[in-house]
Amino acid sequence: MAELAVHCRGLIKTYDTGDQKVVALRGVNLDIHTGKLMMLVGPSGCGKTTLISVIAGILDQDEGICRVFGEDLLHLKQKDRLRFRAQNIGFVFQAYNLLPTLTAVENASIPLIINGMKRQEATRRAGDMLERVGLGQRLSSLPAQLSGGQQQRVAIARALVHNPRLIVCDEPTSALDHETGHHVMELLKAIALDDRKALVIVTHDARIFEFADGIARMDDGHITKLEDRQIEHHAAKETMDA
Repeated sequence: MAELAVHCRGLIKTYDTGDQKVVALRGVNLDIHTGKLMMLVGPSGCGKTTLISVIAGILDQDEGICRVFGEDLLHLKQKDRLRFRAQNIGFVFQAYNLLPTLTAVENASIPLIINGMKRQEATRRAGDMLERVGLGQRLSSLPAQLSGGQQQRVAIARALVHNPRLIVCDEPTSALDHETGHHVMELLKAIALDDRKALVIVTHDARIFEFADGIARMDDGHITKLEDRQIEHHAAKETMDA
């Protein structure tokens, strides 16, 4: 049974750049349910990355409410917020954020080790996840020895390896060719079919819109339109069957 994974109401976030204030979020309302893959789309600078950073507890909003599986991360103590994120949230950064001195499998195993798993078991599980994203032959490679697309897949494996309930991805296919991107999205979509999990993906890649259950279109810090792709797909199927 699907449940409410993310509940945002009236989110406002302003950056103080010194010379001026930049309003990134202007009263955003958004609900995301488990068993769904939600995409955030819109022009650069419209607030997409700020929104997912607030949802993931990386940034604090200035005003408004954001609850993740019922938890208001803004009001948790720092140690409790870190624990909640480590156990429940996987984040794929656009810049990958891999540690340069660690191998692919060591980078991918970090969330498991943070959660207390013994290193040997963490390495085994991380290796299995890297195999799933097509990097089974590069477990011992350092980030500098990998292409941008391969680094991105390590980042995706790291986000998924600890089986989080919420996966947040910032442009996960931007450095991938069409075939590899399609494979990664099939993996993410399969995870989204689990009614205990929810996925949020920021993307400019129109090639992957077909994988979305819902699309939230953003502009100038607002969500301007919400599209339920499941309803559209169902209507299209009924038309074809008629």
